[in-house]
Amino acid sequence: MMRSAEVDGVTLRLSQPDTVPMEWIGNESVREQLQAAWLVLEERDVPLAPRLLGKPGTGKTTLAYAVARSLGMDVYILQCTMDTRPEDLVVTPVLGENGRIAYHASPLVSAILTGGVCILDEGNRMPEKSWASLAPLLDQRRYVESVVAGIKLRAHPDFRLCVTMNDDASTYELPEYIQSRLQPQIEISFPSREEEERILRLNVPMAESEVLQYVAEFLQKAHRVNLPFSSRDGVNILRYALKLSKLRSVPPTTLLHDAIGAVLGEEGLDFLDSGVPPSASDEVEMDEMDFDSDDESHGGLPWDDDDESEDDFRA
Repeated sequence: MMRSAEVDGVTLRLSQPDTVPMEWIGNESVREQLQAAWLVLEERDVPLAPRLLGKPGTGKTTLAYAVARSLGMDVYILQCTMDTRPEDLVVTPVLGENGRIAYHASPLVSAILTGGVCILDEGNRMPEKSWASLAPLLDQRRYVESVVAGIKLRAHPDFRLCVTMNDDASTYELPEYIQSRLQPQIEISFPSREEEERILRLNVPMAESEVLQYVAEFLQKAHRVNLPFSSRDGVNILRYALKLSKLRSVPPTTLLHDAIGAVLGEEGLDFLDSGVPPSASDEVEMDEMDFDSDDESHGGLPWDDDDESEDDFRA
């Protein structure tokens, strides 16, 4: 159903909130940090607009979405890119019926007006000109202006904002006056072994325990040497291996090598076949790794032919 709001005589068509199956599995302290940032202690207080920092696939957007939904709030996700313009963040004019101009509110403005949560995803992809248009929203003023519609949009008291940023080479350097407004910084790290397995099991429930545990252990060993392989990669590896297994009518354990290569490329195969690649940390010795690429009977995977018990699984 199309929703609308009127501001200073201008009718805005609002975006629909996002409804996605996201569940946060990870360090509860970062959930608490985000909740604290969004708290309002008294009438003159305002919520903070935190930055969620971490490598791609560590669950930054999932964390923000899960916390917002736990508070009973609608969530609007706006994907930032290097082409995001100020008007994309606020109000866009669209030619409507009978040649009339209709004004469409962005997910951000829809959250501003309705008191929802807006997640600016991958904010470090956005140019400074677009960030400049949001400066008044990120301090005590709590408003944005639409030059296109000629109106000022003041934030609902319940409006909350957070920005996710990947810990990699960004398209743009965030200007200091914006950095000072996007506080606190909340670091999202890779999950623990138990959390990783739970994440994989949640997203790929049809995977057998043996193959799921192998991928979880593979990712954990990659985390220890600071390789950028994430739980998202693990989910894709499992899904692809299972799909190949269905198509070829062979066990998925024989296809994990192919799946890792398809998802992670040469870097993933080098790590799988050779242990720690030359670019990885020296802290982990080669003999700590147990990826045996010489076992052709299992596609280069560390299964023990003499013992089929899952309890004796090793990776």
